[in-house]
Amino acid sequence: MNTNRATVRVDIVSDVVCPWCAIGYYQLAAAARETAVELDVHWHPFELNPYMRDGGENLREHLAGKYGTTPAGSKRARARLTALGAELGFTFNYADDMRMFNTFRAHQLVDWAETQGKSHDTKMALFEAFFTHRQDVSDFDELARVAASVGLDEGAARGILESGERAQSVREKQSLWLERGIQGVPTMVFQGRHAVTGAQGVDQYGAALRQAVAA
Repeated sequence: MNTNRATVRVDIVSDVVCPWCAIGYYQLAAAARETAVELDVHWHPFELNPYMRDGGENLREHLAGKYGTTPAGSKRARARLTALGAELGFTFNYADDMRMFNTFRAHQLVDWAETQGKSHDTKMALFEAFFTHRQDVSDFDELARVAASVGLDEGAARGILESGERAQSVREKQSLWLERGIQGVPTMVFQGRHAVTGAQGVDQYGAALRQAVAA
């Protein structure tokens, strides 16, 4: 870490299948570069679809049932996200047959990766696995491959997930943030004090970082 730059801790409550969580992080990262701030990012779990069945659901059908999104509206939203992602250097690769999945196991992987100093890399790899490669982020094999891609032991990762030994830790962290009133993601908390919800854009995140440095 560059000690000549101010460091700001940012706690990010998010889900790996939340497109605005990916957008929000990449906006934050761009703001950090513009403001010469070093980010100390800590990821926290939130499930958008905690009752999603095994195998997931078609994404368009899921959005239609949950939010009333029309096919035309879905197409416009995907186009907007794809364009925003491209501007920030992230690839959204939507398709009509893309599926939405339960993310509880993915959060368990991030939770374990934190003990190995790899939570941020794992979170980034999960965003890419889901949005860029349209992988099933509830699948043991896929999650183990994600772990291996960031330098974690693939067999150990699979064993952790199959045993469910990080499940309670994730549940406790989810409950903590819910008790703090977090109901939408991404929510970013700067220096443990100032919370910002939603992907706010590079300029707004830059202002939040400058405020955190000045405080």
